Amino acid sequence: MPERARKKRRREERVIPPPKQPVSPFWLYLTAVAAGLIVLFVVYRPALHGPFVFDDATQPYDTPNFSTSLRAWISGVRPLLMASYWMNYTDSTAPFGFHVTNVLIHFLNGWLIFAIVRKMQQIATPAIASGTRTLLAAFAAAVFLLHPIQTESVAYIAGRSESLSVFFFLAAFAVFIYRRSTVVSWRVAIVVQLLAAAAFLSKEHTAVLPALLLLTDYYWNPGFSFSGIRKNWRIYIPIAVAAVGGLLFILRILSFAGFSAGFGLKDFTWYQYFFTECRAFFVYLRLMIIPFGQSLDWDFSISHTIVEHGAIFGLVAILLLIAVALYFRKRFPLASYGFLVYVLLMAPTSSFVPIRDPIAERRLYLPMIGLLLIVTAVLQHVRIERRKLATSLGVVTLVLLLITFQRNQVWASDVTLWEDTARESPGKSRVHFQLARIYFDHHRWSDAEKEFAAIARIEKPDYGVLVDWGLALSHMDQLDAALAKLREAAAQNPTAHVYSEIGKVYGEHSMWREAVESLAHAESINPNYDMIYDNLGVIHTKMNDLPAAAADFQHALQVNPSNEHARNALNVVQQQLAAPR
Repeated sequence: MPERARKKRRREERVIPPPKQPVSPFWLYLTAVAAGLIVLFVVYRPALHGPFVFDDATQPYDTPNFSTSLRAWISGVRPLLMASYWMNYTDSTAPFGFHVTNVLIHFLNGWLIFAIVRKMQQIATPAIASGTRTLLAAFAAAVFLLHPIQTESVAYIAGRSESLSVFFFLAAFAVFIYRRSTVVSWRVAIVVQLLAAAAFLSKEHTAVLPALLLLTDYYWNPGFSFSGIRKNWRIYIPIAVAAVGGLLFILRILSFAGFSAGFGLKDFTWYQYFFTECRAFFVYLRLMIIPFGQSLDWDFSISHTIVEHGAIFGLVAILLLIAVALYFRKRFPLASYGFLVYVLLMAPTSSFVPIRDPIAERRLYLPMIGLLLIVTAVLQHVRIERRKLATSLGVVTLVLLLITFQRNQVWASDVTLWEDTARESPGKSRVHFQLARIYFDHHRWSDAEKEFAAIARIEKPDYGVLVDWGLALSHMDQLDAALAKLREAAAQNPTAHVYSEIGKVYGEHSMWREAVESLAHAESINPNYDMIYDNLGVIHTKMNDLPAAAADFQHALQVNPSNEHARNALNVVQQQLAAPR
């Protein structure tokens, strides 16, 4: 057989491999879920071992010896939120488990964002290719998960009020938009109402959900009007009644004077807050686009009038943007809808209800979905090959990932967090006090003293600052300066506590007579303050009067049986008394 014929025959006999089977969409989604979760934990890894900070100190999980009874945890407002904390607390009181739970909730919210954005694109632009919808929805979810502005809601344990309430809120909204028909069935209505109730019982700002449902039906249901509301009475009437009841409950709470929020704030009226928020509105937008200058505790000036700090320009700009969104509703429906969603979801915390802090980054957690809808609406009109678009969006995501990882390094310890906050908000006394307390707890007395001095340059130091300042000076062996601060505190508020601290300082410098006299004065003010006898027991121990020390520690425990220092000190003294001489 000629050579050419043999080669032809071999080619014909060659086995042709079967075509590759396409990968199942289920496995693709499962792989994406696993990869996304791993990436998210890598990004938030620096903060996973971070301590309880700031408002955490007011929560049961950071309160020593708090009850493990579920009823004790959920007896106040936000019972579902507190129940989630209780589950972490009963497993371990360490912050790590709380942090892990926060990351998992945030991850679930990211997938809800993916589902919602993909569906809204399908509703708004049915002609868009399925692959493009998936790409843009994935990008929106990635931005939501990895944007540095989200760090406060995730790395901050008290920020769970945002993420958990938003989880139920987004779930309710997803059920609503994924319904099979324009008319809402009883099954959909009940599920939405249950999820809406869960959201409200996690945080009250989610009471705005009925307004979002109405806005959504108005935009995307052809011919939707009062008749449309009447057809969907199964969902609108019950949820509206519940929302009104919730709002009345909120207004009742906010009508009383409170430290951090409510119409009872004496030095911050509702209209001053509104004027201030007209400016803060654009700070949130800037943080979304260019995330720099983040702070746990913003120092943001108050607009007491509509012209102060240019508040009127902010108000005019907001009204113009709303008018533009409505004007271009038919031409750019998804972007128009997204902006109105953003305004609507910002309203509960950034309109008329006074909150002591005008800006908090976690308030952008829920409204971000409106901004993401705008972004995806813009990207729909970008004329670029899908592969190149995916590469560009991947680069943006990577940049956000790196910035967020760096931001989480700040949250890795209370020292780095408050040092960063002090750099960003140098004119806020509360920030310096928090940093001073952190330095104090870490025995960095000199650094603490500098922060107390910084407070005094901003405002007149109050009782608490003066007491802590005096104790820091005492640890620096500056006795006269320490006593001067403590006596200044006593002049403001002559409590048993401050005189007990004065006695403690005298005792630490072996000035026994002055120490005993100060503690006696403290006892004359309040004989039921256990630290008087605790400090007296320490002094008697140093004076080698062990029987008197034992009596003092026993007295302290009679007043406060949970005083662990007195209990441990009593055990040591009793062992010394029992030892053979």
